[in-house]
Amino acid sequence: MQAFVARRLFTLAVTLLAASLAVFLVLEILPGNAAQMMMGPDAPPEAVRALEVKLGLDRAAPERYLAWLRGLLLWELGDSHAYGSPVAQLIGERLALTVPLAVIAMSLTTVLALAAGVYAAARHNRAGDLGVMGLSQLGVAIPNFWFAILLILLFAVHLRWFSAGGFPGWEAGVLPALKSLVLPAVSLAVVQAAILARMTRSAVLEVLREDFVRTARAKGLTRRAALWRHALRNAMIPVLTVMGLQFASLLAGTIVVESVFYLPGLGRLIFQSIANRDLVVVRNCVMLLAAMVIVVNFVVDLLYAAIDPRLRARGG
Repeated sequence: MQAFVARRLFTLAVTLLAASLAVFLVLEILPGNAAQMMMGPDAPPEAVRALEVKLGLDRAAPERYLAWLRGLLLWELGDSHAYGSPVAQLIGERLALTVPLAVIAMSLTTVLALAAGVYAAARHNRAGDLGVMGLSQLGVAIPNFWFAILLILLFAVHLRWFSAGGFPGWEAGVLPALKSLVLPAVSLAVVQAAILARMTRSAVLEVLREDFVRTARAKGLTRRAALWRHALRNAMIPVLTVMGLQFASLLAGTIVVESVFYLPGLGRLIFQSIANRDLVVVRNCVMLLAAMVIVVNFVVDLLYAAIDPRLRARGG
């Protein structure tokens, strides 16, 4: 197990370094003047030159890359050109909304998808299976922003159980803040749960055909126990892969839903920074999202080892 974790940690570090190099090359080395792009085509040369010095663009590329890496390690990300605030502060404020939203959405996705997928697998080719597959197909086809608008019309406009948008902040209290995230989380979870439910059903059906499941049933184990204790656990490796990708996409892909509900999250910050040509914020946000995806995949690898003892035995 230690060799497995050490190998994965080494892969994690190398992947993070490669991702930082790719982000730097795309946003710093490509032809064009980043300062001129941020200031606009009509900016005076003196202002462009001053911004170049402020951003460190007058230094050599390797020096700028090492300085940026040092800033990432120390969480010193510079100042935003458009907001006039430290980038670390902006990202921290937005993560305080985006991470809880992604966690709530992923929790709903997991509960709904596992329950629906196992239920459909246990009733293969029967009415329950066909019903779950039909609803999941509908969930895959519905865009989450359109479903978000339907939720607003029903629960905010007609029933008035929730607000139509906005975020009061955690300082207003945990319950009001969580209540404002319910509708966005549901709109995100529906599509993800539909995809994961289909994946869970397929994986569980494949495991149910294995000899060890038939042996467990022959020894007197009930169908429910064989399904939840043996089949689901052995089907979790492909399911975990999809869950890891979904959680990473929830962290990185909430721009549209955050715009619909007018939530000041990380996705909305990236969208506004691109519109404002604030490359300092864009560069650090892209690197942060890449790091989140890489770390989530690292955690999924560790969960693989926890579920499948064969991975621990052979070290990966």
